[in-house]
Amino acid sequence: MKNNSDQPRRRVLIVDDSSVFCKVMERVLQSNPRLTVVGTAPNGRIALQRIEELQPDVVTLDIEMPEMDGFQTLDALKAAGSKLPVIVVSDHTERGAQITMKALLSGALDYITKPGGPESTGPGSAEKIADKVLAVADRSAAYRRREGKAPATAPRARARRSGGTGTITKAPRIDAVVIGASTGGPNALATVIPALGRELSVPVFIVQHMPALFTANLARSLDAQSRIHVQEGAEGRKARPGEVWIAPGNYHMEIEGRSAPWTLKLNQGPEENFCRPAVDVLFRSAARQFGKHVLAVVLTGMGQDGLLGCHKIHQAGGQILIQDEETSVVWGMPGAIADSDLPYVSKPIGEIGPEIMRRVAQRVTTV
Repeated sequence: MKNNSDQPRRRVLIVDDSSVFCKVMERVLQSNPRLTVVGTAPNGRIALQRIEELQPDVVTLDIEMPEMDGFQTLDALKAAGSKLPVIVVSDHTERGAQITMKALLSGALDYITKPGGPESTGPGSAEKIADKVLAVADRSAAYRRREGKAPATAPRARARRSGGTGTITKAPRIDAVVIGASTGGPNALATVIPALGRELSVPVFIVQHMPALFTANLARSLDAQSRIHVQEGAEGRKARPGEVWIAPGNYHMEIEGRSAPWTLKLNQGPEENFCRPAVDVLFRSAARQFGKHVLAVVLTGMGQDGLLGCHKIHQAGGQILIQDEETSVVWGMPGAIADSDLPYVSKPIGEIGPEIMRRVAQRVTTV
């Protein structure tokens, strides 16, 4: 295994009008030896100039800035056809959560909360922020390699698909869909959930790694874009077919009941995979309640949350669908499934929603 000194350093541009915050952010990011801050910019106008000059691998972007704010900067990058990944830096407030969701819909790839927020306090907090920025920067570099803009490295072996190549197998009916996502997940969910039609006859339960306030805004945003009702989970709420429920930040979410309506149970048990909510918790619960009649979907994200839960779902006879490497912002969570001995099918993000609808509607599944 290579150590950090053998791997390329990724270049970060920090865009924020606060010089104090820029210094704090620089210390946080450079706690990772594979990240180097190549510059800062106090507003979007100067940031666009420095992007051209410094050629960073990733940008961290504040939204509220003078002269040219973060939204205008995202619009300018989009108009220029830029593929440079942008990570929004957000306050952990209701307004900050609303702004973050708008920024994600405007083209930001992901977000981090400012040092001092719930995702950035406690042991290892700087490491978590730096790791997320590095993962996105690495993914950007991989895209550039494929486009011939950087030296190529040995390609990773393609993940296998379950069931061989296009064979038809009988599959049990699906009574519930459970989805897990992390880094890049809000944008992935904004593709998947609006693709689900009103005729969806099962409930959908989601864990997206986000803190409190952010998950509520994610639910509202997805609900506004979708044909089916999307809500943040709450203790004791009843989940019915055709509804989507998102685990609230800082709470694990489980499902109880053998038939509709199912009951949501929340708890603040220990973090799993350094996360609460955790995908594994939801998936284990779904395996218990739905057995072979559950479809697990693992989308883009760092780490391997969901892997152990998918083992439980497979043991119960359920099905596993993952986002493919090409369309994942970070192929950690789906990649962990692909690297395991679990049977699965991999699809690009634009095909996940239609595939869910097809599997729910049919007893015969092509794998």
